[in-house]
Parts: sequence; structure tokens; C-alpha cells
Amino acid sequence: MSLEHFLNQAVSSWMSAEGPDSDIVLSSRIRLARNFEDYKFPTLFSHEEAKKVILSMEEVLGSSGFNKFGQMELLKIGEMQPLQKRVLVEKHLISPHLAEDSPYGAVLVTENEEVSIMINEEDHIRIQCLFPGLQLSEALDTAGEIDDWLEGYIQYAFDEKYGYLTSCPTNVGTGLRASVMMHLPGLIITQQINRIIPAINQLGLVVRGIYGEGSEALGNIFQISNQITLGKSEEDIGRDLKGVVSQLISQERSSREALRKTSNIQLEDRVYRSYGVLTNSRIIETKEAARCLSDVQLGIDMGFINNIPKNILNELMILTQPGFLQQYAGGPLRPNERDIRRAALIRERLKME
Repeated sequence: MSLEHFLNQAVSSWMSAEGPDSDIVLSSRIRLARNFEDYKFPTLFSHEEAKKVILSMEEVLGSSGFNKFGQMELLKIGEMQPLQKRVLVEKHLISPHLAEDSPYGAVLVTENEEVSIMINEEDHIRIQCLFPGLQLSEALDTAGEIDDWLEGYIQYAFDEKYGYLTSCPTNVGTGLRASVMMHLPGLIITQQINRIIPAINQLGLVVRGIYGEGSEALGNIFQISNQITLGKSEEDIGRDLKGVVSQLISQERSSREALRKTSNIQLEDRVYRSYGVLTNSRIIETKEAARCLSDVQLGIDMGFINNIPKNILNELMILTQPGFLQQYAGGPLRPNERDIRRAALIRERLKME
């Protein structure tokens, strides 16, 4: 494998596969933050220490024989072009922070892209497992196995009282961030989301956009994740999040059913108008594309549209991002050129041309 493999493989397994409740839950993610005991944290360490961390991870990879999750490829951030880093961010394989602020960072990625291990991000190691649908328990089990594997070779920074020590105090304890990406158009259309988000925040969870902190909820897609890592076990965090997500799924289904009963023809009209925009536009911006794709996905889920793959939103929300469009164009594009290519790609994927 090489960097080109991950750049050219447009659709990750979590995008194309179906999981439990995948009509509403697009993906489940577990992230574990860990640090080496003998090195300063990335917020303070030197470039030499950063290089030593990467070297240590290379030695672990080369000596462990750990292949349960397939071959892992080490990609160094400092050797990438800006566009290549942007594509990896859009595929959720690395974080914006690693791409922008970590010239001595790296990432280990499995061939199916379900597992990525970021190195020298905000912490020395961030283990990420990304599964389709609502599979928090499965993702947590996988992350735990990888964590145990690494701990056999690395002495973690750990305190008997506080747990795993991290650069940011909000991650101290388990070091666990569990998140679920959800498509919630019903709650948006019925305007229930405005009362639900504050209630979720009061439960110690946070609601963010598609690319995490500071990002916008494009296409009615939201990330729900835990805020508290200290004083709770990993199992408790996962269970609490799953409980809230299950309620959100129920509320989203109820809102869709209410729309079917009270505004069915208006909803069908909205879906097909958006379908018409996507299948006929010759130029389309990111926000408009995301909004129309959300409507079309809702139409697929509610049975209005039957001739389009069920995972179309997952795929096109990634494929139509600026980095991907420029990657496939072979170089930088002006905003207007990206909008033209986005429209053409959507028409092609919807099999209209």
C-alpha cells in the first residue's frame, strides 16, 4: 500500500457498508488518546522527540506481527502535499489539527480504513476506529484490542488516581471520545432539533458538525459525542452515548412518520425538487449540494426514490468535498471550477450521464 492507495480509493468501507440503523446513523467512531511516559506531550516536545515517537511506532509495527486488522501503512504528514492532507481529513482518516499543525506527525491506516492511529497530534497516539451504522460496542472492542497490543510495547503515561494522562485535561481518565454521526433531516424540518440539542448538552454530550469541533452541520449531519472522560469507565461512556443516540433515532423516525402523515405531498415535492437540482445542475456549491443530498437521502429512506443506492449520502458527502474534487482533477481548482466538477460528479454518480 501507499499514500496513493488511500487517495485514489474514494469510498471507505464504512461509507459503502450498511450497519444497524444506518438509515439514520452513518457511522460510529471510537478514539482513544494515549501518551508515552518518557516523552513530553506534543504541546511541549521538541522536533527530535517527535521523530523518536514516530520511530518507536515504526519499531512496534515492524516487530509485533499484529495483523488481525490487516496490513497497516505508515504515512508521514510532513511528506504530504496540502491537497493530499485535505483528502485524508475529508475521509476522516486524520484530524484537521494533525493536517495543519503537526509537521512531525504521522498516521497508521489499515487497508479497509476502519482503523487509523494518529501519531503526534494533540497526544502522542490517537487510536481511531470507524464503523458503519450504530456499532459503538464493536468499535470500542476493536479499539481496546489495539490499545492492549500497543501497551505491550509502549509504557503509557498513566496515573493510578487520574487514569491516562493527556495534553488536554478534558481527555484525562479513559482518554476516550465516542461519537456517532447521524443524519437528522426529520428533526430539522419539524424544527425539533433546537430543543433537543440543549437537552443533549445537559447530559454531558456535545453536538458538532460533520468534521467535529468548529465545523458546520452540512446536509443535516451531526456528530454526537461524550464530553466527560474522567470518573467513568469506557463501557459506561459507550453505554450512555448509545442510550441517547437510540432516543434520537426514535425521535427522528417519529418525526419522519409525522411528516408522512401531515405533509406527505409537500415532503415528496421537496425530495424531487432537490433530486431535480442534483440531476440537472451544471454548477453547484458545497452547501447547496449537501442540502439537496440530504433531501434525496431522506426520499430514499422513506421510499419515494427507489433507483439510487442507499449509501449515496455517505459517498457523495465525501466525494464532493473540495479536496477530493481537486485530487481527481489532478491539481488545484478555482472555486467556480470546483462547483462545475461537483455538479458533473453528482450527475454521473446518480447515473444520469
